[in-house]
Amino acid sequence: MSVGADSTIAPMLAVAVAAVAVAGSARYGGDMALLALLVGVLVMAVGVARMGWIADFLSVPVVTGFLAGIAVTIVVGQLPEVLGLPPTAGNALQKLVGAAQHIGDTNLYALAVAVAVFTVVVAAERVNRRLPGALIGVILSLAASAAFDLAAKGVATLGTLPAGLPAPQAPTLSIHLVWRLLPSALGVALIVITQTSATTRSFAELGGFETDVGRDFIGVGAGSVAAAFIGGFAVNASPPRSAVVTSSGGRSQVPSLVAAAIVVALIVAAAGLLADLPLATLGAVLIYIALRIFRTRDLHAIYSFDKVEFGVAVATLGTVVLFGVGPGILLAILLSILYRTWRSARPRDALLGRVPGTTVWWALKERPDAQTVPGVVAYRLDAPLYFANATRFRDRVRELVAAAVPPPSLFVLDSSGIDDVDFTGGRMLLQVVHELHARGVDFAVARATGEAPRDTARAGLRNHIGDDHVFLTVDEAVRALGPKEGAVVPPRQPNADKSADLPVRE
Repeated sequence: MSVGADSTIAPMLAVAVAAVAVAGSARYGGDMALLALLVGVLVMAVGVARMGWIADFLSVPVVTGFLAGIAVTIVVGQLPEVLGLPPTAGNALQKLVGAAQHIGDTNLYALAVAVAVFTVVVAAERVNRRLPGALIGVILSLAASAAFDLAAKGVATLGTLPAGLPAPQAPTLSIHLVWRLLPSALGVALIVITQTSATTRSFAELGGFETDVGRDFIGVGAGSVAAAFIGGFAVNASPPRSAVVTSSGGRSQVPSLVAAAIVVALIVAAAGLLADLPLATLGAVLIYIALRIFRTRDLHAIYSFDKVEFGVAVATLGTVVLFGVGPGILLAILLSILYRTWRSARPRDALLGRVPGTTVWWALKERPDAQTVPGVVAYRLDAPLYFANATRFRDRVRELVAAAVPPPSLFVLDSSGIDDVDFTGGRMLLQVVHELHARGVDFAVARATGEAPRDTARAGLRNHIGDDHVFLTVDEAVRALGPKEGAVVPPRQPNADKSADLPVRE
């Protein structure tokens, strides 16, 4: 993962420091360094606290959409360089419109350089992935730029790099200033955390790596702390640069360390070496990388699997393109949580029947040969019973009991899919028991697993049904409490048990 100054958080840093110091003033640089220190400490603290679980909210559709959005952003952002056009401010859509409006001003020399470099990179990839196609393209374009004086023909070049290294200096600490910068530092740290999580998860999946996001937080946070002591900005994980490393075959920290050493050497000894490098060269390399990380096959697979999850991926892509990486990630996480909550609020369930010749009870919709027992409703809920689906659970029980023919005398809840019950779910379960008993329907629980037995016991379920109504299997419950073969069992008398005194919560 490549880490450094990042355009996602740069505007946030500028706005935060502009609120406490005038841009260009003597204080401005020092306050920016202090903000970097605060951001670094916060990000490191998240790593030390082992809060890497934040990355678990980034599902595969979110990661796929994030990468696709980054790819589109890269391509659109490099169009001015590749076409030799003036840059356009704004989001990716605005930049695309700006490029389209000036398409007639395309510099053919810049376009030729970009096409040539792109071709070299693709050819090197086809021959052998270890061939440094991008480096070959850089060298050839440098030679062409010098030989044909491309700068005089309107081709934008990198220009001379500033020489010299910064002098280490500790940021000036002020309680008052820290207090004023802290809210902004929290916002920037959140973006750094989410972008680092997304970058780690995305490129780890591309390369087949196992990751430790908490360790990454510590590393990225330490980068900001180090930057603070040389007057630098807070740093962030960079998806485009990480893509370059991944595409080049980098599988450790070595490529970034070598790149950093080369940058230092250039700044100290050869700041003018890359002055003639056409920006179209860099644009072509980045566009090639972008096309590599736009995972069309994964998007198609997501679409085939679930249209809603495909919508989450597309929403992530669109938000990254229109509003930037930070908002895109945050919206994607929010959509993922809302989608899963919506799914769990409408859980799968099943009416059960006995498989002929066995004691196994199976979902009727999966085993058409399964047979129901007259007077018995056996029902399975395939989700934790909690506040979001408790009302739906009650309504489903009412629906099944009302539709049963003949009217049931026993309701068996197969709770094998209920591994957790919260307070609301426990109260609703008691209400269901009360309503069934009031209708003369006995209630039994089978196959209780996980934390559900403890949770329902704390809710008081056994006080209302008794230990003799808890069974290991559905078949045991039906044979013990259901109508006997050839016998007609009268329905339970309404309000004949102590659950009648249970308060009902509507």
